[in-house]
Amino acid sequence: MTWLVPLLVLVPLLGAAVALGLVRHQKTQRAITVAVLAIAVAVAVTLMVLVDRHGTIVVQVGGWQAPYGISLVVDRLSALLLTVSASVLLLVLLFSIGQGLADDDEDAPVTIFYPTYLVLAAGVLDSFIAGDLFNLYVAFEMLLVASYVLITVGGSEQRVRAGTTYIVTSLIASAIFLAAIGLVYGATGTVNIAQISERVPELPEHVQLLLHTMLLIGFGIKAAVFPLAFWLPDSYPTAPAPVTAVFAGLLTKVGIYAIIRLETIIFPRPQLNTVLLVVAILTMVVGVLGAVSQTDVKRLLSFTLISHIGFMVMGVGLGSVAGTAAAVFYTVHHIVVQTTLFLVSGLMERVGGTTSTRSLGGLVKAAPLLAALYLVPAFNLGGIPPFSGFIGKLGLFRAAAEDGSPLAYATIAAGVVTSLLTLYALMRVWDAAFWRPKPAAEAAAPHASTAEPHAHLRAPEPAPLTVSEETGEAYHPGGSVTVTDAPHASRASRPDETATGGPTPVAGEAPPRTRLPRMLVGVTTVAVLGSVALTVVAAPLYGYATRAAESLESPDRYVQAVLGGDR
Repeated sequence: MTWLVPLLVLVPLLGAAVALGLVRHQKTQRAITVAVLAIAVAVAVTLMVLVDRHGTIVVQVGGWQAPYGISLVVDRLSALLLTVSASVLLLVLLFSIGQGLADDDEDAPVTIFYPTYLVLAAGVLDSFIAGDLFNLYVAFEMLLVASYVLITVGGSEQRVRAGTTYIVTSLIASAIFLAAIGLVYGATGTVNIAQISERVPELPEHVQLLLHTMLLIGFGIKAAVFPLAFWLPDSYPTAPAPVTAVFAGLLTKVGIYAIIRLETIIFPRPQLNTVLLVVAILTMVVGVLGAVSQTDVKRLLSFTLISHIGFMVMGVGLGSVAGTAAAVFYTVHHIVVQTTLFLVSGLMERVGGTTSTRSLGGLVKAAPLLAALYLVPAFNLGGIPPFSGFIGKLGLFRAAAEDGSPLAYATIAAGVVTSLLTLYALMRVWDAAFWRPKPAAEAAAPHASTAEPHAHLRAPEPAPLTVSEETGEAYHPGGSVTVTDAPHASRASRPDETATGGPTPVAGEAPPRTRLPRMLVGVTTVAVLGSVALTVVAAPLYGYATRAAESLESPDRYVQAVLGGDR
């Protein structure tokens, strides 16, 4: 079944090429994109089962044996992240399609979205199967090109500015990574990860430290660890909700995956474990303090994203099977839950016209289901029992306690503080946006969204006003503007209407009940149920993560699988 592995990259790239040739046929583009990602999910699930039963699958591209050719490697860690990532990519795509249909963007001019999204998918999936550093670099560059296009969709000044920050930072990380690859090749004579693992112990200690540090810095920028995460809070919140969701869920995890490979296969010795634990503490604490100080939901979630990256780095820094297993489990948990929260924030913006907690209010009465969809993943991210967030953190804390060092106990303390402050920040959003009545100043006048209109392809101009002959009142032709048929804050421009499209509520009262598009609610509900399912399947999932960690902590298995020999 080795022929399945290349399909994870080839099918999305071929799908992107076909979709690009059908720029005038968006329905066909959508169908192709959905079909491609559905195939990717099926292939990933199949590989996950095969790898767990039969061991690592290796494909030598073109028949060139390692280390001379390109090796594609799927072990338990790769297969697990492939399955979760492909599923999230498909789910977010369906949310984006639902948003486009609800916003009536059938004839939107930006038809590059679907091909670019497939290139992004190819980059993500290729990252998880790359068996050499240069192929990993190529995957990162595919991600960079596609993500820059997606983060600037709409062409607004705010998005271009944020996109510029993102791409400059990413280019710096890529330059560091490329320089590190050159140094690794100069020192070891290869870029194949398995062969590097064999030859690194022969290098002088100071050379190992230099190579290790440069690779860790390059991957650390991608993963958004402190102090290399400065770019993220200003980049992600400006993008449309589906783009932000997939970025938050997957792109930083590619960096975490690379760090796991680096610390378990390439440099398995505990050379920088102390540094990783210190970085984990700072990432957790600084990130969550940034979250507590935010009044915008998307920026708050961006800072919680940074803080919870610290938990994964903590597991890797412990340098044990228990720590790595907990880090792998928590990575899966965080991909699903963080993506879900960003999708929910997109629905909050549709209802309230903004993501600012200073302007939101009364959403529990305006959209009761949305209130539940927010609360479940918020509890999960905060680590409330029995959700998967609690299980993952408990595994990390137990691994740290088994380590027994003062620094390990400091990471436990930082993790507890981060969990409590995360819960506080998320519940403060609940209180301000859902439970508290809408602020009087906001109820009296329409408010503009804090982000760009959240249609995934364009922001249509407001319809011209017509004056009623009977009342002399200005109105939009075709009746009142509702969230269902025109969610943009800019389109709710009647003097007597708020951004939700209904009559202006009395000061202190909740906005009127809002109808959300069924497809958006359905996709978000599936995402929430998926986050709950992680708790239901926690035992087998944690067992799978443990088996993956055992393989990672025995790099000889990886080397034998790639270079030959008994597995």
